[in-house]
Amino acid sequence: MKRIFSVLLLALCTAGSLTACNTVAGAGKDMQGAGEAVHDTAQDCKNGKC
Repeated sequence: MKRIFSVLLLALCTAGSLTACNTVAGAGKDMQGAGEAVHDTAQDCKNGKC
């Protein structure tokens, strides 16, 4: 019984870890997009199109 519980707990932790990786990767892409938008706006203001 302990072995089954241990395997189920390990599987649950592994699944949670994989989900967290996808979430962090998505957040990184969102931050990259926001950074590009700030960069583009700064370039526009630098060229007098602000």
